[in-house]
This record gives sequence, structure tokens and C-alpha cells, in this order.
Amino acid sequence: MANFRFTALEKTLSRPIPKVKYPSNRVSDYYGSMTFNHKVMREYLTEEAFNVVEKAIDKGERIERKITDQIASAMKAWAIGKGVTHYTHWFHPLTGATAEKHDAFMNPSGEGRVIEEFQGDALIQQEPDASSFPSGGIRNTFEARGYTAWDPTSPSFIIEHTLCIPTIFISYTGESLDYKTPLLRSMSALDSIAVDVYKYFDRNVTKVYPTLGWEQEYFLVDSALYTARPDLVLTGKTVFGHASAKDQQLSDHYFGTIHDRARAFMQDLEIESHKLGIPLKTRHNEVAPSQFECAPVFEEVNIAVDHNQLLMHLMDKVARKHDLRVLLHEKPYAGINGSGKHNNWSLSTNTGVNLLSPGKTHKDNFRFITFLANIVKAVHDNEELIRASIASEGNDLRLGANEAPPAIISVFVGEQITNTLNEIVKMPSRHKMKDNSKFDSRIQIPKIPEILLDNTDRNRTSPFAFTGNKFEFRAVGSTANTAKPMFVLNTIMADQLTNFKADVDKLIGQGLKKEDAIFDIIKGYIISSTPIRFEGNNYSQEWVEEAARRGLSNHQSAAEALRGFISEKTVALFERHHVMNKKELEARYEIKIEKYIKKLQIESRVMGDLAINHILPTAIQYQNRLIENARGLKEVLDSKSFVKLSKNQLNSIKEISNHIFNIKQDVESMVEARKVANKIEDFYEKAIAYRDISRNFFPSIRTHVDKLELLVDDEIWPLPKYRELLFIK
Repeated sequence: MANFRFTALEKTLSRPIPKVKYPSNRVSDYYGSMTFNHKVMREYLTEEAFNVVEKAIDKGERIERKITDQIASAMKAWAIGKGVTHYTHWFHPLTGATAEKHDAFMNPSGEGRVIEEFQGDALIQQEPDASSFPSGGIRNTFEARGYTAWDPTSPSFIIEHTLCIPTIFISYTGESLDYKTPLLRSMSALDSIAVDVYKYFDRNVTKVYPTLGWEQEYFLVDSALYTARPDLVLTGKTVFGHASAKDQQLSDHYFGTIHDRARAFMQDLEIESHKLGIPLKTRHNEVAPSQFECAPVFEEVNIAVDHNQLLMHLMDKVARKHDLRVLLHEKPYAGINGSGKHNNWSLSTNTGVNLLSPGKTHKDNFRFITFLANIVKAVHDNEELIRASIASEGNDLRLGANEAPPAIISVFVGEQITNTLNEIVKMPSRHKMKDNSKFDSRIQIPKIPEILLDNTDRNRTSPFAFTGNKFEFRAVGSTANTAKPMFVLNTIMADQLTNFKADVDKLIGQGLKKEDAIFDIIKGYIISSTPIRFEGNNYSQEWVEEAARRGLSNHQSAAEALRGFISEKTVALFERHHVMNKKELEARYEIKIEKYIKKLQIESRVMGDLAINHILPTAIQYQNRLIENARGLKEVLDSKSFVKLSKNQLNSIKEISNHIFNIKQDVESMVEARKVANKIEDFYEKAIAYRDISRNFFPSIRTHVDKLELLVDDEIWPLPKYRELLFIK
């Protein structure tokens, strides 16, 4: 074969499809077999220890040190019985990925022997070297202390002979250095106020918790082709590549029959996920070729976040076994759909009620409208913060590209709910009536159908859409740690419910009946939050113009959007509810903005390297071949015939020369612009400079390279093409 690309293609065509071995014919036989779940705890823990852990999970009560020794001993016994040799505190640092430091159970016992040991102290706290994790200025590099602390609400699990213990990660001075800590704090804040509000409707509720059902989209590509694309290896996306003649335009891949190689990967992924208690239930082909989706059953949000982080690790691990690579980048291929991670968020009670499910009775519907109106109001009042929560370099390429929601945050509730809200607005307010005794105090909230999905279509263009019993936050990117958008939603909802209760109690204090007070407040919320509700096509230019008239933000890049994390309003919000302080928020902003800069910097370098060291030499080689061919024609043809017959070669030579010139010039200009940007000290200004580099140079360089791909002989083109990458062999 002529080059590495064709060698990679040969490997792809010769791949055997691995046979999948199921541990049992029934998932229930091995589901959760690698987790220290309730069933295992009942078996290994004393009744006293089990009850303590249950209270810690359900009520957030502390676990005393004497009990942690029992728990640690039980965990060790269970884990060693599974062949485990090491343990680790598993946490979510601000890299967005997960981290772990493994320690062996063994300890020297003298006389050249060792014993297996795991004490309560090792279970509840460790001190990993935290110096190289991003901290956003919370701590200096020479200050290496960082502490991990056990999160008993998320089950420990086993991967590759290592017991993994989910933990939070904080600095020596107490600031959070992870995603889990603010998530847990936001859940606590939401639980406290949501219970108080729910008691307007039911005094028996003692706990309210957010639930999450994520939908993970991804691409698969053969590992040999992946390795032959330096841009995929280094950036997770293709910086060059002309569109394939056929890609997604026929919509024949969507929900189509799953290719054997992809299905074998999915089956193995499901087996490994089910062992770890990840309730994967759905798998299917997505819109683009070689794009897929998997989704689990809803879970409590903290566990769901842990499971998604764990799943992304499993996807990479399992794919390698199948000679495949998983692409999680939001836009790995230009011109076709990118990948998101839809976050389906709702609120549930310890009595089994979904607060976003309409009910059969007046009381249930009144409760439903109350919480829905508060959610819409919370989104309206914090739309810039919500946009910041899903901002990243990769997601910039996906949002608003007629495949994903735009950068403008809006809420879709559907025709039926819209009609209900409009009817409420028309009804008279109670506190404005001169004589309340003459008015029926029972609020006649219009009936909401039980089967809501049959009464309102889904708006696939909306970033935050009500879908029957939950809100689907569709704007989250496929690489995201879902904790960030979730702790934002939890916190703004906690804040909104706090304001709501204060508003209602004030009217009750003025002599209004409880139902009338609630009605008046939610009516006001419905009116004031009207600008955030939009039922139409979010992709349209008309909506962009309408959103501007409504005063909604439209931050097209993460560089601009991320500032929503450090506004005075945001800082006050998170500090009010003790989720994060100003220092922690500024740290996250600095880390995200620096990551944005570095991602574009890496992409720029990769683009320059590929263009100058791979593409141009190939183009020049082919150009020289055409020149030699033209010279040969000139030698054997008369001048009239030469002019006629060499026209195509000469035109191709000129086209190639033009593209070579423009690529060289643009790359040199891009490098100079990068040098200027690198000298900027202010993070925001530097991010804007890199945003402009990506806008001013990336498209032009790519256009000329992609044109060369069509001109240069296929036999010498160095990079696997889209038609080869997108279709699994």
C-alpha cells in the first residue's frame, strides 16, 4: 500500500467481530455484582452499621469513626472475595474527568510478611498530592495538600481488581476542588426549601431530591483509522476533511439496524455497566453515520452523575477491546450532526411523587403548576448562568447549528401547558379583590391531561423543554461532566423556591388564604417569566431577532458565556445557599476559560502541523507529477494539440498552487496571531483573541486543505477521508 492511510484501511477490513460472552442469560443475575450496594451491605455489615449507613444516605447524618472501621472491614472482605488487591478514592477534579490513586491493601507485619488491612481512616479520608490538578488560583502549586472524603450516598464499586470509593475533593483550606462537592451542597439546599414548599400540599414529605436521566451520544471509529488521524488523537475532532458524497442526508442511519461491530461493542459495554449498577436500558443508531446513543433509567442526580463519568471511562476501555475508539467530542466531523448529552431533570419526593407529573386531582395539578412556574421563573432569572453551565470550546461548534439548541436559552412547555398558563393569567388575583369571602377560595386550575405526551409534541430545537414529567436540558455537550449543569439547576431552583415561600408567607401574613396566596404568586411568576417561554423553531433567524427584543442573552462563544459564572448576581446566589463562595466560582471560571484557550491553542498547532508537514508536501508531490506530465505532453505534441490537451493539467497545477499559497500564508498569519495572543495576561482578553483566531483562520485553512483533498490523487492523500472514517467496516 502507498501510505499509512491505506495500511490502516487494510487493518479495518480484516477486523474480526469479537464474540460477546454474557455472564448469564439474565441481567438480574449479575446486575450490580461489582458494587457495594444495599444487598451486599446487608450481608456484610452488622445491623448497627447498616442502619448508620442508611441514615447517612437518606438523611445526611454523619458516620462515627467507630462505625467506619466496621464498614471498612466489611468492604475489604467483600472486595478481596472479588479478587481485589488495591483501593482508591475516586473523585471528579476540575479537569472534568475522574481521578484515582491506588493503594494496596497489604501492610508489612514483620518477619518479611504482610497482612491485608483497610481501616476506617483510609475509607473516610485520604490526602492525594493535589499540586498538579487545576485549582484556578485557590492554591499554589507548591501547596500540595488536598483531601478526599468518602461520599456514602454513592456506592463503592470494583474495576480491574481495584475498589473505587466515590469521594469529594477539597483543598487544605476547605474550598472545593471538584464537581461533586457543589453538587451535594446544591442538593442539600434544594431539599431543605423544596420540602418546606411541598408541605403546602402534603405534610408527610420529609425529602425532595433531583433526579437525572442522561442520554449519551457518541461516535465510533476504527482504531487504525483513528491512529492515522493525528487530529483525532490530539484534539478529539477532525480539523480537515471534505464531506463524504453520502453521509446523513438520507436519514437511513437513524434508528437503523445496528452494525455487527457496533452492536458487539454495545453488548460488552452494557455487560460492564450492569455489573457496576449503571442501569443502561436504551441503545440506538443516531442521525450521523457511526453515531450512536445510550441512555439509562432515571436515578438520583449524584449517582447519575457518577454513573455517567464512569460510563465514559468504560466506553473507552471497552471500545479498545473491539479495535474501536469512542469519539465524545461535541463536533468530531464538520458538516454532520455533533453529539450532546441530554439531561432529563426532575424532582421527586421520599413518598414516590414526581413533582413534575400532572395529577388526577385539583390538588395535584395545583402542586404541579406551582413547581413548574417556579422552574420557568428560575430559568428566566438565571438564563446567563445556565448558558455558562454548558459552555465549552466543543459545544460552541454544536449549539445553534440546526442540529442542537441555539446559544439562546429558552423554555418550551408545549401547547397544553401554555394554554393552562394563559388561562391562569386571565383569572383574577385574590389579594386585589375587595371582599375575598364572595369568591370561591378553591383555585380552579384548568385540567391538565394525564397522558401529557399525547397532547403536546416535543420541541427538538428547544434547549430546555418540558417533556411530560421532566425538563430535558438538551444543550449539554457530550463531553460534559453533568454535575455542573445539575448543580446550577439545583441552586437556582433552591433560590427560586426560597423567594416563593417568602412571597407566599407574606401574603398569608396579610390575611390571604394559603391557596389564594400561592395562586397570586405563581400568576405573577407566569407573567414575569413570559419572555423565556418560546414554542416555535429555535433554529430560525426570526427567533434570534425576537429573543433580542425580549432581552435574552445570545453568547455565541464560551469565552463570552463563561463570564456568567462570576457576575455579582451569580456569586450572591451561590453564597446565599452555601454551595460555593466567590473564590470557588472565580476558580472555576479561570479553569474553564484557560481550558478554552488551551483547546483552541492545541487545535491551532495541530492544524498548522498537519497543513505544513503533511498536506503541503503531498500537494507539492502531486503537483510535480502533473508538471512532469505536462512537460511530457509538450515534448510529444505539437503546440496546438498541447494547448488543447494539457488544459486540465495546467488548470489543476494552478489550482493546487493557489491552495498551497493560501494555506502557507494563512498558517503563517495564524502563528503570528497566536504569538500575540500568548502574550496577553488577562484570561478573558486572551480567550477572545483565541476565539478570533479560530474564526479568522480555521475555516480558511480548512477550506483550502479540503479542496486539495479533491484535487490530489487519492493514492497519496495521507489522511483517512470522511467516507472511510464514517462507515464502520
